[in-house]
Amino acid sequence: MSVGVRAIVEISQTAANFKSSIVLRINNKHVDVKSILGLSVTLLKTDQYRLEIHGPDEAEAKAAMTEVFSKYRLSVEVNE
Repeated sequence: MSVGVRAIVEISQTAANFKSSIVLRINNKHVDVKSILGLSVTLLKTDQYRLEIHGPDEAEAKAAMTEVFSKYRLSVEVNE
């Protein structure tokens, strides 16, 4: 599955709206979702996504990130 540039930009921009830390974990690597470059390299190499979200607006960030991943038919697991 290939992730388009539009998806990468929207995911990154959505993450940037929150104060919480939003990190994508893949194979023992951690990528800041707010970084378009890091995100683009990572999203193009896998189709299994796990987000770690922690911070003051964590609940809102989890909902928004789940929604934007779903919009692009990307399966994502978010920490509880």
